[in-house]
Amino acid sequence: MDQHETRDETTRDDGIGRRHFVKGAMAAAAGATAGPLWGAAEARAAAPSLVRAAGRNVVILGAGMGGLSAAQELAERGFQVTVYERKELGGKSRSIPLPGTGTGGRKDLPGEHGFRFFPGFYQNLPDTMSRIPFGSGTVRDNLVAASLEVIAYKGKELRVPIPGDISDVLDPNAIKDYLRTALTAVSTVPLLEIEFFVSKLVAFVTSGPRRRLGQWENMGFADFIKASNMSQQYRDLLVRLFTASLVAAQPDKANTRTMGLMFEALIFSAVGLGPYGPPDQVLNGPSSDVWITPWINHLTSLGVQFKVGWTATGFDYSGGRVTGVRVSDPSGATGTVTADHYVAALPVERLTPLLTPAMKTAAPALARLSLLETDWMNGVLIFLKEPRPIANGHLIYAATPWALTSISQAQFWTGSFPAKYGDGTVKDVLSLDLSDWNTPGILYGKTAKQCTRAEIGREVLAQVRSALPGGAALLPDSIVATTWVDPAITGEGTPAVANDEPLLINTPSSWSNRPTATTAIPNFFLAADFVRNSINLATMEGGNEAGRMAANGILDAAGSSASRARLFTLYLPPEFRGLYDTDDVRYLLGLPNQFDLLSPYWP
Repeated sequence: MDQHETRDETTRDDGIGRRHFVKGAMAAAAGATAGPLWGAAEARAAAPSLVRAAGRNVVILGAGMGGLSAAQELAERGFQVTVYERKELGGKSRSIPLPGTGTGGRKDLPGEHGFRFFPGFYQNLPDTMSRIPFGSGTVRDNLVAASLEVIAYKGKELRVPIPGDISDVLDPNAIKDYLRTALTAVSTVPLLEIEFFVSKLVAFVTSGPRRRLGQWENMGFADFIKASNMSQQYRDLLVRLFTASLVAAQPDKANTRTMGLMFEALIFSAVGLGPYGPPDQVLNGPSSDVWITPWINHLTSLGVQFKVGWTATGFDYSGGRVTGVRVSDPSGATGTVTADHYVAALPVERLTPLLTPAMKTAAPALARLSLLETDWMNGVLIFLKEPRPIANGHLIYAATPWALTSISQAQFWTGSFPAKYGDGTVKDVLSLDLSDWNTPGILYGKTAKQCTRAEIGREVLAQVRSALPGGAALLPDSIVATTWVDPAITGEGTPAVANDEPLLINTPSSWSNRPTATTAIPNFFLAADFVRNSINLATMEGGNEAGRMAANGILDAAGSSASRARLFTLYLPPEFRGLYDTDDVRYLLGLPNQFDLLSPYWP
């Protein structure tokens, strides 16, 4: 696509349009998830090589998911964009090569911040991927379906039954029957507790927007599902498994609306509802090879300029506008870059220290960023000398102290792994996410933060083996080539341990502290996953959506006639419209959701 060509991004097909039926007062309550979240602006990049065109130059700080997504939307519409990145292009989604491991013309072994997971309810990001050329097709063609059905629990392997399409009989009871059957099949949780858990999920699924934002946003997930009142199996298999394992959040910290949205989207995707794709998708190669590098090449062809190794150190603010960004280049030299408008696509913990008191006064939402919380969720890789496709998709190690999840990657990667990477002896990669860094392990009795890198590798192996049936025989030391821990972790095993790339977590009431992509400063925009977005979780999808909203804000401010970037939202079944209306009335009357199981067993 020529950079001056525009696309009709505003037309919504029936599968998306069905989600926008909430009207009037309900829409006001649901505005956090359904309405436009962008505003107005315009930008000018400071690269001396660019010919300045008034109002059409953009500086983007950060080349992660939000920054690259904003760059694409703007470059496709003829804007001149320069992206400044302190570390590596692609952010947390990039591959991280293990230096010096490639021999004989092979590439270095590919590490990663954490395995890539593209659930079927991702829509914004796959749309972007469909506009990135790759070979004779697009990057989106590199997504392949996997499975979400395997749980390892104390030496047993549990498989979740996938029911197929139930849309012809969609009602709360159909969803309840599916959940009851699935949870009974994969757990030893007492039936009475399963019934309670299922009723709570159905209560969320049938909640109207007023209750979601007014009640569930402000309640911790552990309180919602009464974790402290239940059995250990309940806490292992129905609570912690879906919080620490999936979103790096402790159940007493994660808010119910965030967790409920993920449950809802996963369920709808699994049973074939809405415009969603397969529930679990992965890339058919290392992320940089089959996605990030082609993306950077495409953006470069559209005229985007990249400044890698440049660090933003502060903003200049005067007259109600940002007038420049102070930066240091790779040599350490300092200076100021100026623009028409600026997009901060930085993680919240890096953006907050750069904001001036005057900026926080002008845009009070920026002052509330310091109230947001982050936690750790980082990758650990086990490189194997033999193929070990333990599961045909993502595997959750329930009840492991470090909340581990994994995927055996080589089975999904096209071509021969030994022929492409390493020294020819590595034949598979067990890629794990370590989500709980604060609980003592089983091997050393230490938390992950207290362990050295070597100890982390050995502890992770021990926990995986303890969870898998025949784990010691399946993963003997003899087939382990090496283990690797995300280099974002530094000072490991010492009091100075730190994480350069933590993850935003959605604590109760945190929505009120999250800004929109367009700020009250007319030339300052935000494009990161802490921005309010429909998926409401720190994800690649959320970052992509935020980038689209920031681009739309710039288009509005510029008075551009170009079409706006399309915004996809999570699916809500039209069959449930009456349930949502009824529940919002009940909420206003102080009554619980009609499916919310109340019992003296669970005070």
